[in-house]
Amino acid sequence: MPSQPKPTACLALADGTLFYGQGFGATGVKTAELCFNTAMTGYQEIMTDPSYAGQIVTFTFPHVGNVGVNPEDDETADPVAEGMVVKWDPTEPSNWRAAEQLQDWLARRGRVGIGGLDTRRLTRAIRQQGAPHVALAHDPEGNFDIEALIAAARGFSGLEGLDLAKDVTCAQSYRWDEMRWAWPEGFTKREGPGHKVVAIDYGAKRNILRCLASAGCDVTVLPATATAEEVLAHGPDGVFLSNGPGDPAATGEYAVPMIKEVLAREIPVFGICLGHQMLALALGARTIKMNHGHHGANHPVKDLTTGKVEITSMNHGFTVDSQTLPEGVHETHVSLFDGSNCGIAVEGKPVFSVQYHPEASPGPQDSFYLFERFAEAMKQKVPG
Repeated sequence: MPSQPKPTACLALADGTLFYGQGFGATGVKTAELCFNTAMTGYQEIMTDPSYAGQIVTFTFPHVGNVGVNPEDDETADPVAEGMVVKWDPTEPSNWRAAEQLQDWLARRGRVGIGGLDTRRLTRAIRQQGAPHVALAHDPEGNFDIEALIAAARGFSGLEGLDLAKDVTCAQSYRWDEMRWAWPEGFTKREGPGHKVVAIDYGAKRNILRCLASAGCDVTVLPATATAEEVLAHGPDGVFLSNGPGDPAATGEYAVPMIKEVLAREIPVFGICLGHQMLALALGARTIKMNHGHHGANHPVKDLTTGKVEITSMNHGFTVDSQTLPEGVHETHVSLFDGSNCGIAVEGKPVFSVQYHPEASPGPQDSFYLFERFAEAMKQKVPG
């Protein structure tokens, strides 16, 4: 029998469990929280989703890298997830849109990968014990200081109490007019007048901004730390609260006062993911850390207002505690996996949010109505 190749990567968990495999991408050591994602497609979008800041992603689907990477599929300028864990080593890309191999892309962007692991065993451990703190090392020579790696994993501070939105938000405001990808033109620009939307960037994915533009919105993006005065200075018809990473309670320290003042002006508000949690906090609810979170493109969510079930994309490790929703705020969507909150709305006001990602379109069009609802709310808004 041929001998097994020498391991060139090691994943060390804080409890001392070790996984060895073949490294790819950048070399070095990354410390982070480990989660798993059950999506069958979209590894590039996942790696560049700002919501994954401070995390390493285990992909349960084994075929990762087979369609390569290309600039159009980046959700932000660079990968944000610290690293990736896969069952099989990435293969040669076979897709007409591929511009680069995954391994080379990761190396150039400073992100570490490890292949050849038993991802089923790892996923079971995460589900049973919660998202662990880990250190992922890639050394082509296969030399690892195991004690140091375990110590690094144990030394990771974790995501609770951590405001990561400041790390991934834009440095300054900008305009957005690119719409959703469509065959055969690809990405096109929105033209003409539109609903004036201020989008708060807690770690916004590009496709969310494209969906807003496709729904007829004239989008101005502001940093996460924007004040109510800065938001209102744009005279918005509506305010959008984006997705993002970290502990919502920490980001809420500066985000909640701004949102409260916007709500007092009777302006339509729509939030997604972290933006959903920010809105809930501003309305008086609380958020809690989940055992292992929801990460995937196949999560069933029930719309309680219509009874319909949407197949959704999710990426969150914190959730809104529906038991703390105040009077006048009702739960609109729930996860059919565990019953956790996935949407809220303010009674009698054009203010609503969802925990999942309607722009990712795994349904594929199950959830685009949310952007249309936001646009209609702005259309119905009476100036004054």
